[in-house]
Amino acid sequence: MEVNYLTDGPVSQETISQLIEKMHSRTDSGGNMIFLGQVRADKINGKKVKAIEYSAYIELVGAEAEKIKKSVFAEFNDVKSVDIIHSTGIVAAGQISLLVLVSAGHRQDAFQACSKTVELIKQNLPVWKKEIYEDESHTWK
Repeated sequence: MEVNYLTDGPVSQETISQLIEKMHSRTDSGGNMIFLGQVRADKINGKKVKAIEYSAYIELVGAEAEKIKKSVFAEFNDVKSVDIIHSTGIVAAGQISLLVLVSAGHRQDAFQACSKTVELIKQNLPVWKKEIYEDESHTWK
């Protein structure tokens, strides 16, 4: 079964709710950590960010996400599951562009593994962003 790590547009409340609901079946987990990455309306050189357009190397995202998960499982043997969903397309300031949910036997491993997962995503997942400003100009990051 292929896991879809990408969603078009912002991560929806429905998707977030579905992942939280899934935790009820995890009776081996005592700690669940959710990270929601939100687009900020930063001011850069006097211009305000109104949205970010995400693009991805779709053919590689799954393989890289699996490597990230494998690395987290290897480092934190108490982790039971890792879910990753990243946006593609346009996500407006204030909307969610990244969801990471880590379930572990204990809270400390859930906290640490979630943080590690987010860092590995930022470093390795083949997703790029273009900040779009209110004046419609943009900058690739």
